[in-house]
Amino acid sequence: MPTAISALGAVSPLAPASPLGASSGVAATGGSGSDFAGMLARGLSSVQASQAHAEDLAVQVADGTLQDPAQYTMAANEASLGLQLTVAIRNKALEAFQEIMRMQA
Repeated sequence: MPTAISALGAVSPLAPASPLGASSGVAATGGSGSDFAGMLARGLSSVQASQAHAEDLAVQVADGTLQDPAQYTMAANEASLGLQLTVAIRNKALEAFQEIMRMQA
């Protein structure tokens, strides 16, 4: 029986949102940027780790020590998708910042 497709290594699933006022680490009125900053830091380190893993597998393919070159192909695709997602998120954040700056003018 086939198994379910797992999430990309660079992208971890998000925890379900809790209702406002529940003890989720973020206050209902203000919230703290440390949770968001931590999430960004973990995401970036995960993307970096997947790229490093793909590079290690590329060296093993070049050396001839990797038994299954498909492992490298999958790791390289995962690293590429993680980087594309990171760039897309950065672009959206930059667009949002620019829109906010236009509203203030």
